[in-house]
Amino acid sequence: MQIPRLIMHSVQGKIGLTTTPASLKMEQPQADLEIEQPSAEMEISVTPGKLTIDQTQAWEELDRKHVFKRIEEAAQQGHEDVMEGIARTAEEGDELMKIENKGNPIASQARRNSEMHQIQLGENYAPSLSRVKIQYTPSQLDVQITPRKPVIQAEPHKPIVEYTPGNVKVDMLQYPDLNIDVEYPKESPEK
Repeated sequence: MQIPRLIMHSVQGKIGLTTTPASLKMEQPQADLEIEQPSAEMEISVTPGKLTIDQTQAWEELDRKHVFKRIEEAAQQGHEDVMEGIARTAEEGDELMKIENKGNPIASQARRNSEMHQIQLGENYAPSLSRVKIQYTPSQLDVQITPRKPVIQAEPHKPIVEYTPGNVKVDMLQYPDLNIDVEYPKESPEK
């Protein structure tokens, strides 16, 4: 006896996948930033230097004296000359009072008063440098600085995010198929 035979014919299913990738776009706008730097306060005070040159003594040695100095010296010299004149007159009066003590006081006084006195001229034509007095006080500089902090105003912006999710599309390109046939054995005519 022969057994019927099964004949199976199958077609595999085919799936088609279409993918759209996800998209992510991020943008970060810059923050609005304002910075203001106020100027520092600066105060500068200067005490000027002082240079003092006193040439008075050097000029006096060259006989180039100020008029007030000349007047003062002339007054002093006049006072001394008056005092000497008074002393000389008193001495001559004493000599004349003692005229009886032999001698000729009138002739000796006339001779003394008629003598020429030598005038002394200055011999210094260039004063020494030590006669010029120089004094210098340096200047003083005072700087006061008051710094100021910067004024910063910042306004941040949120990031801009655009997200498109991905997608997967599944298509059936070919459906599965299974065909089963039964094949019966052929009967032989021999019986």
